Amino acid sequence: TVEPVFGNLRHNKRLDRFTLRGRARVDGQWKLYCLTHNIEKLATHRAWR
Repeated sequence: TVEPVFGNLRHNKRLDRFTLRGRARVDGQWKLYCLTHNIEKLATHRAWR
């Protein structure tokens, strides 16, 4: 399910609002948050080793 991802981003990462304006900038900011989420998932599941 997708809902835990949004819950993590809203609550833990405090992504309540985007700080940039414009579709391209908001898209870039969203991709950075998703990238951070995915890297943390890989790090906690020890996929690096």
